[in-house]
Amino acid sequence: MKHDTDMKNKWFILLLPMALLGACNKLVSISDPTDRISNSAVFSSDALANSAMNGVYNSLLADGAFSKAMASLYGSLSADELLAFYGVNSTYYTINTNHITVMGIGNARTTPTDNIWTSAYSTIYNANAVIEGIAASTSAELHDSARQQLTAEAKCLRAFCYFYLVNFYGDVPLILTINYDKVATIARSPQDAVYQQIITDLQEARNNLADNYNAGKGKRVRVNKWAATALLARVYLFKKDYASAIAMATEVINQPSLFALEPSLTNVFLNTSREAIWQLNPKTKVTDNDNTPDGVTFLPGLYIRTPGDTTGVFQYILSSQLLNAFEQGDKRRSEWIDSLPIYSSPLTGYYMKKYRIGNFNYTQGADPVEYPTVLRLAELYLVRAEAQANGTGGNIAGAIADLNTIRSRTGLPALPGNLSPADLQAAIAHEWQVEFFCEWAHRWFYLKRTGQATKVLSQIALKQPWAGDYQLLYPLPPADLNKDLHLVQNPGY
Repeated sequence: MKHDTDMKNKWFILLLPMALLGACNKLVSISDPTDRISNSAVFSSDALANSAMNGVYNSLLADGAFSKAMASLYGSLSADELLAFYGVNSTYYTINTNHITVMGIGNARTTPTDNIWTSAYSTIYNANAVIEGIAASTSAELHDSARQQLTAEAKCLRAFCYFYLVNFYGDVPLILTINYDKVATIARSPQDAVYQQIITDLQEARNNLADNYNAGKGKRVRVNKWAATALLARVYLFKKDYASAIAMATEVINQPSLFALEPSLTNVFLNTSREAIWQLNPKTKVTDNDNTPDGVTFLPGLYIRTPGDTTGVFQYILSSQLLNAFEQGDKRRSEWIDSLPIYSSPLTGYYMKKYRIGNFNYTQGADPVEYPTVLRLAELYLVRAEAQANGTGGNIAGAIADLNTIRSRTGLPALPGNLSPADLQAAIAHEWQVEFFCEWAHRWFYLKRTGQATKVLSQIALKQPWAGDYQLLYPLPPADLNKDLHLVQNPGY
């Protein structure tokens, strides 16, 4: 009998009651997740609750914004890093030109950026289900240590999703429950309120999460104290709380037994990388290939006419603005960028190869050696450098030292210690641009949060005419506006 009960509980992890999923769909357009989470029977033991938490990670991986590298792709297209190769015939041309439009008619109206919204809210819903399910469980087999750990993980993932929502869309609905009656007609919350919830979630998470990677069996695929701390450092930087950003970044940097910059740039995105703070496990039920979403998205296909004669079939190519940003001798230019002759063209296409296994060279059934890397140590050095440069009193020497730590593995000379404040700001912007290109919208968000987006982007011929700064926020999905009349569209759309 116990075996039968366990099997039923395991099926609950995979099959969320349709009433709950339907309630969620009333508010936001969420497609059925690959793994669904129940807020009832699955929280009767540590093992089953842990399986439910795995379902949250699976939902993060199953939906477009994260599993298909859409956050990285859209941010790169919106900024000055990437070009949609097929121009007006590309699905994402309007993102690339910063002229996103609503497509379709009636209830079929969509925008090309809808899936970031829907996939983020799908994960938020599942995280809320875990938080509420654990809180409601009275089972003695669900121990306090598991309750604490899993609730903290769910809050960290919820904060992560809200960070991307607020930076892509601005004011967004702040949903902290799966109770339909409480959220059916919810309005958008101001960005400051969303950020405060992000900070609250991350503070609670870092105080309650383990400081090791045991939950992921040694792999860095489950968030822990250091992932929450790294996200907090980023959020504090965005909020211009420089002292807190420095403190959080320093805590992570001061963990040499766990983290270190990889001396070789080719190792940064491997599943063995000591630079990784949090990665996603690319294995899903959809495929057994050993490629990553980033490799599939950013690497070109190959067209081989004769042996040894290979040309590239591109969806996206790197922009001249990015290619020209690298200093001579920068290993990031030679190790993380490659080129191929473009099929049926006399031109050469340049592409990002931080991840090296794509659709043309994957091995069916092999275990991935590259993992999508969400957080890595290099970011904490740049966060701390920028915070030191902008904080009270301005620690120019400390900021330069952190920049030089990043530059030291790239083959570039150290920056001099007598940089002017203006030169230091330019150096910080430069390192964000060339270190984190095509990663998690870092460049897009940097331009926006520092007020440089209009100046930089409005000068690019592809983005002319510059229609207005409203383009710096994406439109809300039209389907959700139809479902909830309390939601209002971002201006300009």
